[in-house]
Amino acid sequence: MKKQFNRMRQLANQTVGRAEKTEVLSEDLLQVEKRLDLVKQVSHSTHKKLTACLQGQQGADLDKRSKKLPLTILAQCMVEGAAVLGDDSLLGKMLKLCGETEEKLAQELLVFELQIERDVVEPLYVLAEVEIPNIQKQRKHLAKLVLDMDSARTRWQQSYKSSGHPSNVQQGGAKADSLREEMEETANRMEICRDQLSADMYNFVAKEIDYANYFQTLIEVQAEYHRKSLEILQSVLPQIKAHQEAWIEKPSYGKALEEHLAISGREIAFPIEACVTMLLECGMEEEGLFRVAPSASKLKKLKASLDCGVLDVQEYSADPHAIAGALKSYLRELPEPLMTFELYDEWIQASNIQDMDKRLQALLCTCEKLPADSLNNLRYLIKFLAKLTEHQDANKMTPGNIAIVLGPNLLWTHSEGNMTEMMTTMSLQIVGIIEPIIQHADWFFPGDIEFNLTGSYGSPVHTNHNSNYSSMPSPDMDQSERKQQHDQSRRPLSVATDNMMLEFYKKDGEAAHDPVFLVSQSSLVHRKCICSQFESLKMCIWEHNMRHIFVNKRDAF
Repeated sequence: MKKQFNRMRQLANQTVGRAEKTEVLSEDLLQVEKRLDLVKQVSHSTHKKLTACLQGQQGADLDKRSKKLPLTILAQCMVEGAAVLGDDSLLGKMLKLCGETEEKLAQELLVFELQIERDVVEPLYVLAEVEIPNIQKQRKHLAKLVLDMDSARTRWQQSYKSSGHPSNVQQGGAKADSLREEMEETANRMEICRDQLSADMYNFVAKEIDYANYFQTLIEVQAEYHRKSLEILQSVLPQIKAHQEAWIEKPSYGKALEEHLAISGREIAFPIEACVTMLLECGMEEEGLFRVAPSASKLKKLKASLDCGVLDVQEYSADPHAIAGALKSYLRELPEPLMTFELYDEWIQASNIQDMDKRLQALLCTCEKLPADSLNNLRYLIKFLAKLTEHQDANKMTPGNIAIVLGPNLLWTHSEGNMTEMMTTMSLQIVGIIEPIIQHADWFFPGDIEFNLTGSYGSPVHTNHNSNYSSMPSPDMDQSERKQQHDQSRRPLSVATDNMMLEFYKKDGEAAHDPVFLVSQSSLVHRKCICSQFESLKMCIWEHNMRHIFVNKRDAF
Protein backbone atom coordinates (compact mmCIF):
# COMPACT_ATOMS: atom_id res chain seq x y z
CA MET A 1 0.00 0.00 0.00
CA LYS A 2 2.84 2.34 0.89
CA LYS A 3 4.55 1.54 -2.42
CA GLN A 4 1.40 2.37 -4.41
CA PHE A 5 0.98 5.59 -2.45
CA ASN A 6 4.54 6.64 -3.25
CA ARG A 7 3.98 5.82 -6.95
CA MET A 8 0.83 7.95 -7.06
CA ARG A 9 2.56 10.83 -5.34
CA GLN A 10 5.44 10.63 -7.78
CA LEU A 11 3.02 10.56 -10.73
CA ALA A 12 1.25 13.62 -9.40
CA ASN A 13 4.53 15.47 -8.98
CA GLN A 14 5.54 14.60 -12.56
CA THR A 15 2.14 15.74 -13.81
CA VAL A 16 2.30 19.18 -12.20
CA GLY A 17 5.96 19.56 -13.12
CA ARG A 18 7.42 19.36 -9.63
CA ALA A 19 9.41 16.27 -10.50
CA GLU A 20 11.27 15.19 -13.59
CA LYS A 21 9.98 12.17 -15.54
CA THR A 22 12.72 9.81 -16.67
CA GLU A 23 12.54 8.72 -20.33
CA VAL A 24 14.26 5.37 -20.81
CA LEU A 25 13.45 4.77 -24.51
CA SER A 26 15.46 6.20 -27.37
CA GLU A 27 13.93 8.53 -29.93
CA ASP A 28 13.73 5.70 -32.49
CA LEU A 29 11.85 3.46 -30.09
CA LEU A 30 9.46 6.30 -29.26
CA GLN A 31 8.62 6.55 -32.97
CA VAL A 32 8.10 2.79 -33.11
CA GLU A 33 5.76 3.10 -30.13
CA LYS A 34 3.58 5.57 -32.03
CA ARG A 35 3.62 3.32 -35.09
CA LEU A 36 2.51 0.31 -33.04
CA ASP A 37 -0.86 1.82 -32.26
CA LEU A 38 -1.49 2.79 -35.91
CA VAL A 39 -0.58 -0.68 -37.17
CA LYS A 40 -2.85 -2.24 -34.59
CA GLN A 41 -5.79 -0.11 -35.71
CA VAL A 42 -5.23 -0.85 -39.39
CA SER A 43 -4.71 -4.59 -38.82
CA HIS A 44 -7.78 -4.84 -36.64
CA SER A 45 -9.98 -3.00 -39.19
CA THR A 46 -8.62 -5.02 -42.13
CA HIS A 47 -9.11 -8.30 -40.28
CA LYS A 48 -12.69 -7.37 -39.47
CA LYS A 49 -13.59 -6.36 -43.03
CA LEU A 50 -11.78 -9.33 -44.59
CA THR A 51 -13.61 -11.72 -42.29
CA ALA A 52 -16.90 -10.16 -43.39
CA CYS A 53 -16.03 -10.94 -47.02
CA LEU A 54 -15.77 -14.65 -46.32
CA GLN A 55 -18.97 -16.52 -47.10
CA GLY A 56 -18.15 -19.67 -45.16
CA GLN A 57 -18.89 -20.13 -41.47
CA GLN A 58 -15.61 -19.74 -39.58
CA GLY A 59 -14.79 -22.44 -37.12
CA ALA A 60 -17.22 -24.97 -38.61
CA ASP A 61 -16.02 -28.33 -39.90
CA LEU A 62 -15.30 -28.65 -43.61
CA ASP A 63 -18.46 -30.52 -44.60
CA LYS A 64 -20.80 -28.26 -42.66
CA ARG A 65 -19.07 -25.17 -43.96
CA SER A 66 -19.39 -26.39 -47.56
CA LYS A 67 -23.13 -26.98 -47.20
CA LYS A 68 -23.66 -23.46 -45.86
CA LEU A 69 -21.98 -21.72 -48.79
CA PRO A 70 -24.51 -19.73 -50.91
CA LEU A 71 -22.97 -21.17 -54.08
CA THR A 72 -23.51 -24.71 -52.80
CA ILE A 73 -27.14 -23.90 -52.00
CA LEU A 74 -27.58 -22.36 -55.47
CA ALA A 75 -25.98 -25.41 -57.12
CA GLN A 76 -28.29 -27.76 -55.24
CA CYS A 77 -31.32 -25.68 -56.26
CA MET A 78 -30.28 -25.77 -59.93
CA VAL A 79 -29.67 -29.51 -59.92
CA GLU A 80 -33.07 -30.14 -58.33
CA GLY A 81 -34.68 -27.85 -60.90
CA ALA A 82 -32.96 -29.75 -63.70
CA ALA A 83 -34.36 -33.01 -62.34
CA VAL A 84 -37.86 -31.52 -62.33
CA LEU A 85 -37.64 -30.21 -65.91
CA GLY A 86 -35.77 -33.19 -67.33
CA ASP A 87 -33.16 -33.44 -70.07
CA ASP A 88 -35.80 -32.98 -72.78
CA SER A 89 -36.08 -29.33 -71.79
CA LEU A 90 -33.43 -26.82 -72.79
CA LEU A 91 -33.87 -25.13 -69.41
CA GLY A 92 -33.37 -28.50 -67.75
CA LYS A 93 -30.08 -29.02 -69.59
CA MET A 94 -28.94 -25.49 -68.78
CA LEU A 95 -29.80 -25.86 -65.10
CA LYS A 96 -27.95 -29.16 -64.86
CA LEU A 97 -24.79 -27.78 -66.46
CA CYS A 98 -24.95 -24.58 -64.43
CA GLY A 99 -25.65 -26.47 -61.21
CA GLU A 100 -22.60 -28.68 -61.70
CA THR A 101 -20.53 -25.62 -62.52
CA GLU A 102 -21.71 -23.74 -59.44
CA GLU A 103 -20.82 -26.77 -57.29
CA LYS A 104 -17.26 -26.72 -58.67
CA LEU A 105 -17.07 -22.99 -58.06
CA ALA A 106 -18.26 -23.54 -54.50
CA GLN A 107 -15.47 -26.04 -53.88
CA GLU A 108 -12.91 -23.61 -55.27
CA LEU A 109 -14.36 -20.89 -53.06
CA LEU A 110 -14.11 -23.16 -50.02
CA VAL A 111 -10.43 -23.91 -50.70
CA PHE A 112 -9.80 -20.22 -51.30
CA GLU A 113 -11.41 -19.11 -48.04
CA LEU A 114 -9.63 -21.75 -45.97
CA GLN A 115 -6.30 -20.64 -47.38
CA ILE A 116 -7.14 -16.98 -46.79
CA GLU A 117 -8.06 -17.73 -43.19
CA ARG A 118 -4.86 -19.69 -42.60
CA ASP A 119 -2.41 -17.37 -44.38
CA VAL A 120 -3.98 -13.93 -43.97
CA VAL A 121 -6.88 -13.67 -41.54
CA GLU A 122 -5.30 -15.54 -38.62
CA PRO A 123 -1.88 -13.83 -38.92
CA LEU A 124 -3.60 -10.43 -39.01
CA TYR A 125 -5.53 -11.38 -35.90
CA VAL A 126 -2.34 -12.45 -34.13
CA LEU A 127 -0.65 -9.20 -35.13
CA ALA A 128 -3.54 -6.94 -34.07
CA GLU A 129 -4.73 -8.83 -31.00
CA VAL A 130 -1.65 -10.62 -29.67
CA GLU A 131 1.75 -9.35 -30.80
CA ILE A 132 1.16 -5.60 -30.67
CA PRO A 133 -0.94 -5.76 -27.46
CA ASN A 134 1.90 -7.75 -25.80
CA ILE A 135 4.40 -5.07 -26.76
CA GLN A 136 2.04 -2.35 -25.52
CA LYS A 137 1.53 -4.30 -22.30
CA GLN A 138 5.29 -4.42 -21.77
CA ARG A 139 5.43 -0.69 -22.46
CA LYS A 140 2.90 -0.03 -19.70
CA HIS A 141 4.83 -2.30 -17.35
CA LEU A 142 8.00 -0.40 -18.16
CA ALA A 143 6.24 2.86 -17.41
CA LYS A 144 5.31 1.52 -13.96
CA LEU A 145 8.87 0.39 -13.30
CA VAL A 146 10.19 3.78 -14.36
CA LEU A 147 7.70 5.42 -12.02
CA ASP A 148 8.83 3.12 -9.19
CA MET A 149 12.45 3.93 -9.95
CA ASP A 150 11.76 7.69 -10.00
CA SER A 151 9.78 7.43 -6.77
CA ALA A 152 12.54 5.42 -5.04
CA ARG A 153 15.17 7.84 -6.23
CA THR A 154 13.16 10.85 -5.02
CA ARG A 155 12.68 9.29 -1.60
CA TRP A 156 16.36 8.36 -1.39
CA GLN A 157 17.36 11.87 -2.33
CA GLN A 158 15.05 13.36 0.31
CA SER A 159 16.36 10.92 2.91
CA TYR A 160 19.92 11.70 1.96
CA LYS A 161 19.32 15.42 2.37
CA SER A 162 17.67 15.02 5.75
CA SER A 163 20.49 12.77 6.98
CA GLY A 164 22.91 15.69 6.63
CA HIS A 165 21.83 17.12 10.07
CA PRO A 166 24.10 15.94 13.01
CA SER A 167 21.11 14.76 15.03
CA ASN A 168 19.90 12.45 12.25
CA VAL A 169 23.19 11.08 10.96
CA GLN A 170 22.97 7.62 12.52
CA GLN A 171 19.23 7.05 11.94
CA GLY A 172 19.17 8.74 8.47
CA GLY A 173 22.14 6.81 7.20
CA ALA A 174 20.49 3.45 7.70
CA LYS A 175 17.27 4.62 6.02
CA ALA A 176 19.19 6.13 3.08
CA ASP A 177 21.01 2.86 2.54
CA SER A 178 17.69 1.00 2.46
CA LEU A 179 16.21 3.47 0.01
CA ARG A 180 19.33 3.30 -2.14
CA GLU A 181 19.03 -0.48 -2.33
CA GLU A 182 15.33 -0.12 -3.29
CA MET A 183 16.26 2.42 -5.95
CA GLU A 184 18.96 0.15 -7.40
CA GLU A 185 16.61 -2.82 -7.38
CA THR A 186 13.86 -0.91 -9.24
CA ALA A 187 16.43 0.44 -11.69
CA ASN A 188 17.63 -3.10 -12.36
CA ARG A 189 14.09 -4.35 -12.97
CA MET A 190 13.47 -1.35 -15.26
CA GLU A 191 16.63 -2.13 -17.24
CA ILE A 192 15.58 -5.73 -17.79
CA CYS A 193 12.07 -4.70 -18.88
CA ARG A 194 13.44 -1.96 -21.13
CA ASP A 195 15.82 -4.33 -22.84
CA GLN A 196 13.07 -6.87 -23.44
CA LEU A 197 10.70 -4.19 -24.75
CA SER A 198 13.38 -2.75 -27.01
CA ALA A 199 14.08 -6.20 -28.46
CA ASP A 200 10.38 -6.77 -29.15
CA MET A 201 9.98 -3.36 -30.73
CA TYR A 202 13.01 -3.84 -32.95
CA ASN A 203 11.70 -7.25 -33.91
CA PHE A 204 8.38 -5.63 -34.88
CA VAL A 205 10.20 -3.21 -37.16
CA ALA A 206 12.27 -6.01 -38.69
CA LYS A 207 9.17 -8.17 -39.30
CA GLU A 208 7.20 -5.44 -41.12
CA ILE A 209 8.10 -7.07 -44.43
CA ASP A 210 6.50 -10.27 -43.15
CA TYR A 211 3.35 -8.39 -42.20
CA ALA A 212 3.28 -6.82 -45.67
CA ASN A 213 3.49 -10.32 -47.18
CA TYR A 214 0.07 -11.08 -45.71
CA PHE A 215 -1.46 -8.73 -48.25
CA GLN A 216 0.67 -10.03 -51.08
CA THR A 217 -0.54 -13.52 -50.17
CA LEU A 218 -4.12 -12.25 -50.21
CA ILE A 219 -3.80 -11.03 -53.81
CA GLU A 220 -1.94 -14.14 -54.95
CA VAL A 221 -4.52 -16.47 -53.47
CA GLN A 222 -7.33 -14.41 -54.96
CA ALA A 223 -5.64 -14.50 -58.38
CA GLU A 224 -5.28 -18.27 -58.20
CA TYR A 225 -8.89 -18.66 -57.10
CA HIS A 226 -10.20 -16.50 -59.93
CA ARG A 227 -7.93 -18.23 -62.45
CA LYS A 228 -9.27 -21.66 -61.50
CA SER A 229 -12.84 -20.34 -61.44
CA LEU A 230 -12.35 -18.85 -64.89
CA GLU A 231 -11.05 -22.18 -66.18
CA ILE A 232 -14.18 -23.89 -64.85
CA LEU A 233 -16.44 -21.31 -66.48
CA GLN A 234 -14.59 -21.39 -69.79
CA SER A 235 -14.72 -25.18 -69.89
CA VAL A 236 -18.50 -25.24 -69.50
CA LEU A 237 -19.34 -22.34 -71.82
CA PRO A 238 -18.78 -24.35 -75.05
CA GLN A 239 -21.13 -27.04 -73.74
CA ILE A 240 -23.78 -24.46 -72.92
CA LYS A 241 -23.44 -22.80 -76.32
CA ALA A 242 -23.57 -26.19 -78.04
CA HIS A 243 -26.87 -27.02 -76.34
CA GLN A 244 -28.24 -23.61 -77.26
CA GLU A 245 -27.19 -23.91 -80.89
CA ALA A 246 -28.54 -27.43 -81.15
CA TRP A 247 -31.91 -26.30 -79.82
CA ILE A 248 -34.02 -25.49 -82.86
CA GLU A 249 -36.91 -23.89 -80.96
CA LYS A 250 -35.57 -20.35 -81.12
CA PRO A 251 -37.46 -17.10 -81.62
CA SER A 252 -37.40 -15.68 -85.12
CA TYR A 253 -38.84 -12.19 -84.61
CA GLY A 254 -36.15 -9.56 -84.20
CA LYS A 255 -33.40 -12.01 -85.19
CA ALA A 256 -31.14 -11.69 -88.21
CA LEU A 257 -32.47 -13.59 -91.23
CA GLU A 258 -29.20 -15.47 -91.76
CA GLU A 259 -29.11 -16.54 -88.11
CA HIS A 260 -32.69 -17.81 -88.15
CA LEU A 261 -32.20 -19.73 -91.39
CA ALA A 262 -28.93 -21.27 -90.21
CA ILE A 263 -30.43 -22.42 -86.91
CA SER A 264 -33.64 -23.78 -88.39
CA GLY A 265 -31.99 -25.27 -91.49
CA ARG A 266 -34.55 -23.56 -93.72
CA GLU A 267 -34.30 -21.56 -96.93
CA ILE A 268 -37.42 -19.48 -96.28
CA ALA A 269 -37.98 -17.90 -92.87
CA PHE A 270 -40.61 -19.78 -90.90
CA PRO A 271 -42.86 -16.73 -90.24
CA ILE A 272 -42.81 -15.84 -93.94
CA GLU A 273 -43.69 -19.35 -95.12
CA ALA A 274 -46.30 -19.93 -92.42
CA CYS A 275 -48.08 -16.62 -93.01
CA VAL A 276 -47.93 -16.91 -96.81
CA THR A 277 -49.27 -20.46 -96.90
CA MET A 278 -52.10 -19.57 -94.51
CA LEU A 279 -53.00 -16.47 -96.50
CA LEU A 280 -53.07 -18.49 -99.71
CA GLU A 281 -55.73 -20.63 -98.09
CA CYS A 282 -57.88 -18.03 -96.38
CA GLY A 283 -56.88 -14.48 -97.26
CA MET A 284 -56.66 -14.03 -101.01
CA GLU A 285 -60.17 -12.58 -101.26
CA GLU A 286 -59.94 -10.51 -98.06
CA GLU A 287 -60.45 -6.83 -98.77
CA GLY A 288 -57.67 -4.53 -97.56
CA LEU A 289 -55.24 -7.31 -96.71
CA PHE A 290 -52.04 -5.83 -95.21
CA ARG A 291 -53.84 -2.50 -94.92
CA VAL A 292 -56.52 -3.20 -92.28
CA ALA A 293 -55.05 -3.32 -88.79
CA PRO A 294 -55.67 -6.60 -86.91
CA SER A 295 -56.61 -7.07 -83.28
CA ALA A 296 -53.57 -6.23 -81.15
CA SER A 297 -54.08 -9.18 -78.81
CA LYS A 298 -54.62 -11.60 -81.67
CA LEU A 299 -51.51 -10.32 -83.45
CA LYS A 300 -49.43 -10.61 -80.29
CA LYS A 301 -50.59 -14.18 -79.76
CA LEU A 302 -49.88 -15.18 -83.36
CA LYS A 303 -46.39 -13.69 -83.25
CA ALA A 304 -45.67 -15.57 -80.03
CA SER A 305 -46.92 -18.79 -81.64
CA LEU A 306 -44.67 -18.26 -84.64
CA ASP A 307 -41.75 -17.49 -82.36
CA CYS A 308 -42.00 -20.85 -80.62
CA GLY A 309 -42.91 -22.78 -83.78
CA VAL A 310 -46.34 -23.89 -82.53
CA LEU A 311 -49.16 -22.79 -84.78
CA ASP A 312 -52.86 -23.65 -84.85
CA VAL A 313 -53.86 -22.99 -88.45
CA GLN A 314 -57.58 -23.38 -87.80
CA GLU A 315 -57.54 -20.72 -85.09
CA TYR A 316 -56.23 -18.01 -87.39
CA SER A 317 -57.88 -19.04 -90.65
CA ALA A 318 -60.82 -16.78 -89.79
CA ASP A 319 -58.57 -13.75 -89.21
CA PRO A 320 -56.35 -13.20 -92.27
CA HIS A 321 -55.61 -9.63 -91.18
CA ALA A 322 -53.81 -10.99 -88.10
CA ILE A 323 -51.76 -13.27 -90.36
CA ALA A 324 -50.88 -10.38 -92.66
CA GLY A 325 -50.00 -8.24 -89.64
CA ALA A 326 -47.69 -10.96 -88.31
CA LEU A 327 -45.92 -11.10 -91.68
CA LYS A 328 -45.50 -7.32 -91.76
CA SER A 329 -44.20 -7.35 -88.18
CA TYR A 330 -41.62 -9.99 -88.99
CA LEU A 331 -40.30 -7.99 -91.93
CA ARG A 332 -40.32 -4.76 -89.97
CA GLU A 333 -38.54 -6.25 -86.93
CA LEU A 334 -35.63 -7.67 -88.90
CA PRO A 335 -32.38 -6.03 -87.74
CA GLU A 336 -31.65 -5.35 -91.40
CA PRO A 337 -34.34 -4.97 -94.05
CA LEU A 338 -34.88 -7.82 -96.46
CA MET A 339 -33.57 -5.63 -99.28
CA THR A 340 -30.51 -4.71 -97.13
CA PHE A 341 -28.97 -1.45 -95.95
CA GLU A 342 -26.01 -1.87 -98.27
CA LEU A 343 -28.12 -1.69 -101.41
CA TYR A 344 -30.46 1.07 -100.19
CA ASP A 345 -28.86 3.80 -102.29
CA GLU A 346 -28.89 1.61 -105.39
CA TRP A 347 -32.58 0.81 -104.94
CA ILE A 348 -33.40 4.50 -104.56
CA GLN A 349 -31.30 5.45 -107.59
CA ALA A 350 -33.09 2.81 -109.66
CA SER A 351 -36.48 4.15 -108.57
CA ASN A 352 -35.52 7.63 -109.81
CA ILE A 353 -35.03 6.42 -113.37
CA GLN A 354 -37.94 7.73 -115.47
CA ASP A 355 -37.64 5.30 -118.37
CA MET A 356 -39.45 2.17 -117.24
CA ASP A 357 -37.29 -0.24 -119.23
CA LYS A 358 -34.12 1.22 -117.76
CA ARG A 359 -35.68 1.30 -114.32
CA LEU A 360 -36.55 -2.39 -114.52
CA GLN A 361 -33.06 -3.24 -115.70
CA ALA A 362 -31.55 -1.25 -112.82
CA LEU A 363 -33.89 -2.91 -110.32
CA LEU A 364 -32.98 -6.34 -111.67
CA CYS A 365 -29.28 -5.53 -111.48
CA THR A 366 -29.65 -4.44 -107.86
CA CYS A 367 -31.80 -7.45 -107.04
CA GLU A 368 -29.07 -9.79 -108.29
CA LYS A 369 -26.65 -8.22 -105.79
CA LEU A 370 -28.74 -9.31 -102.81
CA PRO A 371 -27.26 -11.98 -100.51
CA ALA A 372 -28.55 -15.46 -101.26
CA ASP A 373 -30.79 -15.67 -98.18
CA SER A 374 -32.33 -12.26 -98.77
CA LEU A 375 -32.82 -12.99 -102.48
CA ASN A 376 -34.55 -16.34 -101.84
CA ASN A 377 -36.94 -14.85 -99.30
CA LEU A 378 -37.64 -11.77 -101.42
CA ARG A 379 -38.37 -14.00 -104.42
CA TYR A 380 -40.74 -16.11 -102.32
CA LEU A 381 -42.53 -13.05 -100.97
CA ILE A 382 -42.81 -11.24 -104.31
CA LYS A 383 -44.22 -14.34 -105.97
CA PHE A 384 -46.88 -14.47 -103.29
CA LEU A 385 -47.70 -10.77 -103.60
CA ALA A 386 -47.99 -11.16 -107.37
CA LYS A 387 -50.44 -13.98 -106.81
CA LEU A 388 -52.35 -11.78 -104.36
CA THR A 389 -52.84 -9.16 -107.07
CA GLU A 390 -54.67 -11.73 -109.19
CA HIS A 391 -57.58 -11.21 -106.77
CA GLN A 392 -57.36 -7.43 -106.68
CA ASP A 393 -60.96 -7.05 -107.81
CA ALA A 394 -62.02 -8.64 -104.53
CA ASN A 395 -59.25 -7.66 -102.13
CA LYS A 396 -58.60 -4.17 -103.59
CA MET A 397 -54.88 -4.79 -103.21
CA THR A 398 -53.27 -3.72 -106.46
CA PRO A 399 -49.48 -3.79 -106.88
CA GLY A 400 -49.42 -0.11 -106.00
CA ASN A 401 -51.49 -0.56 -102.87
CA ILE A 402 -49.33 -3.45 -101.74
CA ALA A 403 -46.20 -1.42 -102.40
CA ILE A 404 -47.56 1.43 -100.31
CA VAL A 405 -48.36 -0.64 -97.21
CA LEU A 406 -45.61 -3.27 -97.44
CA GLY A 407 -42.74 -1.39 -99.10
CA PRO A 408 -41.51 0.46 -95.98
CA ASN A 409 -41.21 -2.93 -94.26
CA LEU A 410 -38.95 -4.26 -97.00
CA LEU A 411 -36.55 -1.33 -97.31
CA TRP A 412 -35.52 1.48 -95.00
CA THR A 413 -32.36 3.41 -94.28
CA HIS A 414 -30.10 3.57 -91.24
CA SER A 415 -30.80 7.23 -90.55
CA GLU A 416 -34.18 8.80 -89.99
CA GLY A 417 -34.85 11.94 -92.05
CA ASN A 418 -37.32 14.75 -91.54
CA MET A 419 -41.00 14.54 -92.40
CA THR A 420 -40.58 15.74 -95.99
CA GLU A 421 -37.81 13.25 -96.70
CA MET A 422 -39.79 10.46 -95.11
CA MET A 423 -42.90 11.24 -97.19
CA THR A 424 -41.10 11.49 -100.49
CA THR A 425 -38.84 8.50 -99.93
CA MET A 426 -41.26 6.09 -98.35
CA SER A 427 -44.31 6.99 -100.38
CA LEU A 428 -42.86 7.52 -103.83
CA GLN A 429 -39.40 6.07 -104.20
CA ILE A 430 -40.04 2.82 -102.36
CA VAL A 431 -43.36 2.42 -104.15
CA GLY A 432 -41.43 2.97 -107.36
CA ILE A 433 -39.25 0.01 -106.40
CA ILE A 434 -41.75 -2.50 -105.05
CA GLU A 435 -44.67 -1.94 -107.44
CA PRO A 436 -42.76 -2.75 -110.67
CA ILE A 437 -41.21 -5.81 -109.05
CA ILE A 438 -44.65 -7.12 -108.07
CA GLN A 439 -46.11 -6.27 -111.48
CA HIS A 440 -43.34 -8.11 -113.27
CA ALA A 441 -42.62 -10.81 -110.72
CA ASP A 442 -42.18 -13.56 -113.29
CA TRP A 443 -39.65 -11.47 -115.21
CA PHE A 444 -37.62 -10.72 -112.10
CA PHE A 445 -37.99 -14.29 -110.79
CA PRO A 446 -38.74 -16.69 -113.67
CA GLY A 447 -40.31 -20.06 -113.05
CA ASP A 448 -42.91 -21.47 -110.73
CA ILE A 449 -42.52 -21.65 -106.98
CA GLU A 450 -43.73 -24.09 -104.34
CA PHE A 451 -45.06 -22.01 -101.47
CA ASN A 452 -45.72 -24.85 -99.07
CA LEU A 453 -42.13 -26.03 -98.71
CA THR A 454 -42.72 -28.01 -95.53
CA GLY A 455 -45.98 -29.55 -96.75
CA SER A 456 -47.90 -28.30 -93.71
CA TYR A 457 -50.67 -26.22 -95.26
CA GLY A 458 -51.34 -27.59 -98.73
CA SER A 459 -50.86 -24.32 -100.57
CA PRO A 460 -50.98 -24.28 -104.38
CA VAL A 461 -48.04 -23.89 -106.72
CA HIS A 462 -47.65 -20.39 -108.14
CA THR A 463 -48.10 -20.22 -111.90
CA ASN A 464 -47.57 -17.46 -114.45
CA HIS A 465 -50.60 -15.25 -113.89
CA ASN A 466 -50.04 -12.61 -116.58
CA SER A 467 -49.42 -13.64 -120.17
CA ASN A 468 -47.98 -10.22 -120.93
CA TYR A 469 -44.99 -11.04 -118.74
CA SER A 470 -43.76 -13.38 -121.46
CA SER A 471 -43.14 -10.32 -123.61
CA MET A 472 -40.87 -8.65 -121.06
CA PRO A 473 -37.45 -7.83 -122.54
CA SER A 474 -34.56 -9.90 -121.29
CA PRO A 475 -31.72 -8.03 -119.62
CA ASP A 476 -29.38 -9.79 -122.07
CA MET A 477 -31.12 -8.38 -125.18
CA ASP A 478 -29.39 -5.69 -127.14
CA GLN A 479 -31.00 -2.29 -127.58
CA SER A 480 -32.57 -3.00 -131.01
CA GLU A 481 -34.18 -6.25 -129.86
CA ARG A 482 -35.50 -4.57 -126.74
CA LYS A 483 -36.98 -1.67 -128.68
CA GLN A 484 -38.63 -4.02 -131.17
CA GLN A 485 -40.23 -6.12 -128.46
CA HIS A 486 -41.14 -3.01 -126.52
CA ASP A 487 -43.03 -1.65 -129.53
CA GLN A 488 -44.82 -4.94 -130.16
CA SER A 489 -46.11 -5.60 -126.68
CA ARG A 490 -46.37 -2.75 -124.22
CA ARG A 491 -45.74 -3.59 -120.56
CA PRO A 492 -49.00 -3.45 -118.55
CA LEU A 493 -49.63 -0.24 -116.69
CA SER A 494 -50.68 -0.03 -113.09
CA VAL A 495 -54.36 -0.61 -112.52
CA ALA A 496 -56.09 2.58 -111.42
CA THR A 497 -57.21 2.57 -107.79
CA ASP A 498 -59.14 4.81 -105.53
CA ASN A 499 -55.91 5.65 -103.72
CA MET A 500 -54.80 9.17 -104.79
CA MET A 501 -51.23 8.55 -103.83
CA LEU A 502 -50.94 5.53 -106.10
CA GLU A 503 -52.75 7.35 -108.91
CA PHE A 504 -50.27 10.20 -108.75
CA TYR A 505 -47.36 7.80 -108.72
CA LYS A 506 -48.76 5.97 -111.74
CA LYS A 507 -49.16 9.16 -113.74
CA ASP A 508 -45.88 10.63 -112.60
CA GLY A 509 -43.88 7.45 -113.23
CA GLU A 510 -45.05 4.84 -115.67
CA ALA A 511 -47.80 6.73 -117.43
CA ALA A 512 -45.33 9.41 -118.48
CA HIS A 513 -44.05 6.91 -121.05
CA ASP A 514 -47.47 5.85 -122.31
CA PRO A 515 -48.22 7.33 -125.81
CA VAL A 516 -51.80 8.03 -124.81
CA PHE A 517 -50.67 9.97 -121.80
CA LEU A 518 -48.05 11.88 -123.79
CA VAL A 519 -50.71 13.05 -126.24
CA SER A 520 -53.11 14.06 -123.50
CA GLN A 521 -50.32 15.85 -121.68
CA SER A 522 -50.51 18.64 -124.29
CA SER A 523 -53.90 19.56 -122.97
CA LEU A 524 -53.88 22.53 -120.61
CA VAL A 525 -56.97 21.23 -118.86
CA HIS A 526 -55.26 17.90 -118.21
CA ARG A 527 -52.18 19.63 -116.80
CA LYS A 528 -54.38 21.56 -114.37
CA CYS A 529 -56.01 18.31 -113.34
CA ILE A 530 -52.62 16.78 -112.62
CA CYS A 531 -51.60 19.79 -110.53
CA SER A 532 -54.82 19.54 -108.56
CA GLN A 533 -54.23 15.85 -107.93
CA PHE A 534 -50.68 16.58 -106.86
CA GLU A 535 -51.84 19.09 -104.25
CA SER A 536 -54.46 16.64 -102.99
CA LEU A 537 -51.82 13.94 -102.87
CA LYS A 538 -49.49 16.03 -100.68
CA MET A 539 -52.33 16.59 -98.22
CA CYS A 540 -53.20 12.89 -98.27
CA ILE A 541 -49.61 11.89 -97.57
CA TRP A 542 -49.28 14.42 -94.77
CA GLU A 543 -52.46 13.19 -93.04
CA HIS A 544 -51.45 9.58 -93.52
CA ASN A 545 -48.03 10.12 -92.00
CA MET A 546 -49.34 12.13 -89.07
CA ARG A 547 -51.65 9.24 -88.15
CA HIS A 548 -48.98 6.59 -88.23
CA ILE A 549 -45.57 8.18 -87.69
CA PHE A 550 -45.79 7.69 -83.93
CA VAL A 551 -46.95 4.09 -84.22
CA ASN A 552 -43.81 2.70 -85.76
CA LYS A 553 -40.90 4.53 -87.28
CA ARG A 554 -40.55 1.98 -90.04
CA ASP A 555 -44.20 1.22 -90.69
CA ALA A 556 -45.19 4.76 -91.61
CA PHE A 557 -48.04 3.63 -93.80
